[in-house]
Amino acid sequence: MNGLIADEDRPLVVIVDDDEAVRTSLEELMLSVGIEAAAFGSTRELLEADLPERPGCLVLDVRMPGSSGLDLQQHLAATGNSKPIVFLTGHGDIPMTVQAMKAGAVDFLTKPVRDQSLLDAVTAGIERDVAQRADARLMKEYADRHAALTPRERQVFRLVAQGRLNKQVAFELGITEVTVKLHRSSVMKKMEVSTIGELIRVWNTLPPSLRERAT
Repeated sequence: MNGLIADEDRPLVVIVDDDEAVRTSLEELMLSVGIEAAAFGSTRELLEADLPERPGCLVLDVRMPGSSGLDLQQHLAATGNSKPIVFLTGHGDIPMTVQAMKAGAVDFLTKPVRDQSLLDAVTAGIERDVAQRADARLMKEYADRHAALTPRERQVFRLVAQGRLNKQVAFELGITEVTVKLHRSSVMKKMEVSTIGELIRVWNTLPPSLRERAT
């Protein structure tokens, strides 16, 4: 089991470039520093591939036959895939760079690129993805705990997280302060927090859709 977990946590860098020599060179560079890589000759090949769900980043050429790297960036964003992207191109220009960076690219590098510059960008991309994945796991944990709350507990949770005092919560919900305290204690237990500060932090981490429904 430990080995399986380790495999799932190992970074995987995905390279998309229509130049086979470039793909080979980039794969070898990644492997030289102990980073596993998978290379594809087009965005279509990548989208049709069955890749493992592991932390990492994409290294994309911008101009390729068919869909470009920028097209792929837009496609991934539209499908909710926030995998970090490092652009590497021999045909970059300022408007293209601005477009890519505004859309969240880690970096926009021009060929030929120094090995260390590319490795620095890839490392930053991997670190961003690791952080994003950790945040997503935490958000799911909080959402699962929130699902265990009763409708009344969700109401109390929302009001307490908004800074209401017990008597204010009691007045707004038409219940007694004692009942508010009981619900608040249950909420903190189910959300696995020990202080109001932690409870507020958890509330702010919940997806907006859950916060909006807690009325």
